[in-house]
Amino acid sequence: MTLKLHRPGPDGLEPNPVQVETWRARLRSRRWSPPPLANPEQAPTSTRMAVAFWLALVLITFVSLLLGYGLGIFGTIS
Repeated sequence: MTLKLHRPGPDGLEPNPVQVETWRARLRSRRWSPPPLANPEQAPTSTRMAVAFWLALVLITFVSLLLGYGLGIFGTIS
């Protein structure tokens, strides 16, 4: 009995199918698909809120650069 012909399963070793139809199906394995993890402490962020956050960050950065160069804060040191 080898692991080529038998795989570990919930009830011990279980037989493998002799022939898998496609090469793509042979690439998939139960061990590479982890079970979904639930995180009850995390609340998902809405798409609108995420887009609003990044747009606000871009706007704040752009305004701070404009003010910095306009007031000479980011000018060259001489």
